[in-house]
Amino acid sequence: MRVLGVDPGLTRCGVGVVEGVAGRPLTMRGVGVVRTPADADLGHRLVAVEQGIERWLDEHRPEFVAVERVFSQHNVRTVMGTAQASAVAILCASRRGIPVALHTPSEVKAAVTGSGRADKAQVGAMVTRLLRLDAPPKPADAADALALAICHIWRAPAQNRLQRAVALHASKAPGAPRAPHASKGRTA
Repeated sequence: MRVLGVDPGLTRCGVGVVEGVAGRPLTMRGVGVVRTPADADLGHRLVAVEQGIERWLDEHRPEFVAVERVFSQHNVRTVMGTAQASAVAILCASRRGIPVALHTPSEVKAAVTGSGRADKAQVGAMVTRLLRLDAPPKPADAADALALAICHIWRAPAQNRLQRAVALHASKAPGAPRAPHASKGRTA
C-alpha cells in the first residue's frame, strides 16, 4: 500500500509518501513541504498548495491519502488556514478518485509512539526509527506527514474490518432492507 500523508498548513504543508503493509518494514518514498509566502493573497496560497499536492500525486501515485483531521484550536486564524489546506488536499485526492482518510493528531501520535500525548520530537524520532532514516525529517511538518502515512498503513486493515462488520450487522438488524431472493424454477 502506498500512502501520501498530508500535514495541512498554509505556510508549510508537510507531505510524505510511505509504502508497505502492517507488520512489515515500511519504506519512505518521498518527503517534503509545500510552502507558500505568508504575505501572499489567500487565493494564491491555496492555488500553490493545490499545485504542490498535485505534483506529489503525479509523481508518487498513492493508493490512499491520509490527512490530519483539523481540530479546534484557540487561534482561529491558524485553524482556518489548516482547514483550508486540508480541504485542498482532500479535493485533489477526491478529484482523482483516491480514497482519503482523516486521522486526528492524537491517533497519529498513538500509532507511531504508543502515546497520544507524544511531542513533536518523539514523533520525529519514531518516524526516523520506523523508516530507518539517518535523521528526523525537517521541518516537523514533513515528519508529521510521514507519521500520518504510517498511521494509515497500520490502522487501515483494522478500520476496514470494523466497517465491514458494522455494515454486516446493520444489514441483519430488524427492519433493515433485505436483498430480493431469486426463486428457483418460479416464474411470475
